[in-house]
Amino acid sequence: MNNIFRFAKVFVLVDLCFIIYCLVFQDSLWLLNTQIAFLGSLFVTLASFLSYKRNVSNRLSNFDYSKEIKGDDRDKVDEIDDPFDLYSEYEEIPQEELTPEKIKEIIKEEKTKVKKNSLKNTVFSASGFVSIYRILGYGALVFGFFALNNNKLLLPIPFLIGLAIVPISVLVSKLTLKSGEDQ
Repeated sequence: MNNIFRFAKVFVLVDLCFIIYCLVFQDSLWLLNTQIAFLGSLFVTLASFLSYKRNVSNRLSNFDYSKEIKGDDRDKVDEIDDPFDLYSEYEEIPQEELTPEKIKEIIKEEKTKVKKNSLKNTVFSASGFVSIYRILGYGALVFGFFALNNNKLLLPIPFLIGLAIVPISVLVSKLTLKSGEDQ
């Protein structure tokens, strides 16, 4: 929760810098465009964060740790060197048995496993990208865009700058948080 407040401080600080820039060097139309885009972008980002956080929490609460414990014979050094067990010894198929048909069968089995897992992951993560908050965030962003456009107030450059405030703030936050953790 402390990191969220640090991110919020940076968001407000960067947005305040853009507000001051708009008031000093530009006009109120620039300010209006940047703030509508910033608020829409911020709402989408927060909604995405909250929906994916809820999705991860739900998946962790339903996760069966007993199924994932495998390879008890692996020691700690092996787990550190190869955390995903990529270099384990597997049963090799003798060269005589590897016919083109056998290779095609193995590839087909592996493709079905990948398709099954990707479909499973898509279904489990659907709540993250179809969240009502996220849809409302995008709706607010699109509504703000069309409201500005229909009233002949849209300036594309300040609107894009307003959209860029959130990614810039995240970048600045990550740099400042990382340097704060190093100390």
